[in-house]
Amino acid sequence: MARFFPCLDNTLKAFIAEQHMFFVATAPGEGRVNLSPKGMDTFRVIDDSTACYLDLTGSGNETAAHLRDNGRITIMWCSLGGTARIMRIFGKGRVARPGSADFDRLIRLFPSIPGTRQIMVIDIDEAQTSCGYAVPQYELVRERPTLVKWAEQQSDDSLRDYWTRKNVESIDGLPTGIFDDA
Repeated sequence: MARFFPCLDNTLKAFIAEQHMFFVATAPGEGRVNLSPKGMDTFRVIDDSTACYLDLTGSGNETAAHLRDNGRITIMWCSLGGTARIMRIFGKGRVARPGSADFDRLIRLFPSIPGTRQIMVIDIDEAQTSCGYAVPQYELVRERPTLVKWAEQQSDDSLRDYWTRKNVESIDGLPTGIFDDA
């Protein structure tokens, strides 16, 4: 049975901290829904009603475009370990870009990861848990090193060139704001 919470309590925060993977869902007013898996040590709860995640370089930048369009965001975790549970947070998101006061304050919460692009900040409206009984159990083998290895081989200029080619617009042609002033 689903339960709703107005904010994150200590039990929900502990569940989030135990997870190795999460999913980010956003959608523009018109266009495709985007659902992205995320891993590594990139999610942080800031307080009972605010969270953020470190956004690494990727082949697209849909979340930034969608947040710029309407701000709607859902984050989902599903326990792949012993206890079955699904958890979602619903809220409004915004992008903290390098050079902004938000980015400079939040980046200290994360390990240094090559290819860091921006930080997504979520103002949480509500959290929800549900059973997750149909989600299979898995065991984490390891984090994939591929993205970090690729990013370590890039210079600042080659990363910026990649972002210019791949991350300026969403697949629906919406601007991502990646080069907006901080």
